[in-house]
Amino acid sequence: MSVSTGSEIRLRKLTPNCGVEVLGVDLNHLSNSEMEAVRQAYVDHGVIFFRDQKLTPEEHIAFARRWGDIDINKFFPANQQYPEIAEVRKEKTQKTNIGGGWHTDHSYDQEPAMGSILLARELPLEGGDTLFANMYAAYDALSDGLKKTLDGMCAVHSNAAAFGAGGYYKNSDQAGGFKGESLVGEAVHPVVVMHPLSGRKALYVNPAFTVCFEGWTMEESQPLLQHLYKHAARPEFTCRFQWRDGSIAFWDNRATWHYAANDYHGERRLLHRITIGGEALN
Repeated sequence: MSVSTGSEIRLRKLTPNCGVEVLGVDLNHLSNSEMEAVRQAYVDHGVIFFRDQKLTPEEHIAFARRWGDIDINKFFPANQQYPEIAEVRKEKTQKTNIGGGWHTDHSYDQEPAMGSILLARELPLEGGDTLFANMYAAYDALSDGLKKTLDGMCAVHSNAAAFGAGGYYKNSDQAGGFKGESLVGEAVHPVVVMHPLSGRKALYVNPAFTVCFEGWTMEESQPLLQHLYKHAARPEFTCRFQWRDGSIAFWDNRATWHYAANDYHGERRLLHRITIGGEALN
């Protein structure tokens, strides 16, 4: 279904509750009114997609800077020419991909990143889609009793299990590209956040980085966390984005999860990611 924005830009929903394609736009030549329409789509939907965008690395960086300060990744392999760009790469010989499970980026930071602008550079012939889940919709669908329980709770987030010296990536065939194992850390955030742009409530826990509820043990936390994870990944809250040359996904880490499908062994996949800095969550 297409939705008019009042300009030449049109929005086409991927699914009823998650993700829209932004049509009729050239990201290299956005007028101020078009930029505002794109910004509103991002706020309203949490993840937006673009097709047929032939951005150079310099243009990718320039578009990102229209949204805020760039957060240079401490752990991902960086593009050698452009430190602002992190490379999401899987070589033909590798079995491990980057982001191969439901997560939201940077929830382990005191000020989690606003979002990331991911641009396709090299794609497998088949596979390599990215799935997204809408945490506004996930929160809205909770029972009133569970909402009441979660409101006011906080959770501990840590990146040690993913990026630490004994973590997942440093003990995989991606180890050579990853860095910063001494820079791991943790943060505490509300389980339900009031989104700083939309003012809507969103569920803010994720399987990759949420360790436990604040003041609870890990063992005590797991039953409720697993229930929330299963709930948030329900098909009606998700969409699946199929990459093509020139495709871009731009997601809001405070309102969505994402998951990179690892179904293209023996082929190379390279995407360029620029992450925009965020703020403390309430």
